[in-house]
Amino acid sequence: MGIFSRLSDIVNSNLNALLDRAEDPQKVIRLVIQEMEDTLVEVRSAAVRLIAERREGERRIVALTRDRDEWQRKAEFAVQRGREDLAKAALLAKSRAAQAIAEAQTQIDAVQAAIAQQNEDVGKLQAKLDDAKSREKAILLRQQNATTRLKVKQSLYDERVTDAFSRFEQVERNLDMMEGRAEAYDLGRRPAEPSVAEEFAALEANDQVERELAELKSRIKPEEKAA
Repeated sequence: MGIFSRLSDIVNSNLNALLDRAEDPQKVIRLVIQEMEDTLVEVRSAAVRLIAERREGERRIVALTRDRDEWQRKAEFAVQRGREDLAKAALLAKSRAAQAIAEAQTQIDAVQAAIAQQNEDVGKLQAKLDDAKSREKAILLRQQNATTRLKVKQSLYDERVTDAFSRFEQVERNLDMMEGRAEAYDLGRRPAEPSVAEEFAALEANDQVERELAELKSRIKPEEKAA
């Protein structure tokens, strides 16, 4: 069963109140949009029929107007020929044509009024439909945002995540203990005495430096200072 029973229900509806009462606003707004779209199709189809009826009436008036004018011409012709009896018959036919024109025009006026009313209703319905579609987008966006936030919150407070971080912290504490024990072995120890090989290497390096210095002195004499 539809949410609305007739076009006026849609045009006069309050979407805010309708959504506030709904347990599932997204589902309701989707149904509202569907019904509005279906109603628009029906109203426009009805408008097409009315427009066709108006045009048919206009064509009938054109034809009746030709008949009326023709009977007028015939009445004048009969009078000219002294045939009053034919003139009266022609005028009677002209009167019937004029009456038919008036009735057709009344029908056209009624159809035109109905078309104007439907045009106004379609405008209001289209505005409602645009509003409903805008609401649907807003509801969908809010739902997606709420779903994303909920997933983030669930991840933040997930016991598995909390347990993993606790394990990380425990590993770091264990590493701190291992590094502390390694450093503790060096506490209070004196620097190691150089080995014999190291002493010979230092001695040879020093001897090499002395020889290079003596060679430089023999080749390069220092500049004499001015008196």
